[in-house]
Amino acid sequence: MRALGERADADCRVYFTGGATAVLEGWRQQTIDADILVVPDSDRLMQAIPGLKESLRMNVEIASPAHFIPELPGWQERSRFIERQGKVSFFHYDFYAQALAKIERGEQKDLGDVQEMIARGLIQRATAWDLFRAIETKLYRFPAIDPARFRRAVGDALGSPPAG
Repeated sequence: MRALGERADADCRVYFTGGATAVLEGWRQQTIDADILVVPDSDRLMQAIPGLKESLRMNVEIASPAHFIPELPGWQERSRFIERQGKVSFFHYDFYAQALAKIERGEQKDLGDVQEMIARGLIQRATAWDLFRAIETKLYRFPAIDPARFRRAVGDALGSPPAG
């Protein structure tokens, strides 16, 4: 974060997701990669990333849950602030969006992350269901997603949907 903050020449936000969130929140000791989203896009920060990847010996990908599932309404407001370095404000990308993207992917490590988010109070099951319902009609925009399978996976991870 410090290195990116030193390189930024304009105000921007960097959103962490995946393993970076797990490490920063404390349920994993390390990660092999950091998925980030820079808003607005910054050539200066993007040019700094290859050098950071080398010095940190970590893969850095430009990725967010919205690359894999429809964007959740209100995700920016729910994204948790971490800190500011220079002109860069760092956030955890919305935990609900992260959880639903992890459920859709369905890997064991991802499903474990979702359970950690629930156990730590970062997401609430009923709200996650509400947000899933908010994007369910937009799943057609992601042809790789089988909507029925995704809904079953949400149920397996979150339990039965609340009434309503």
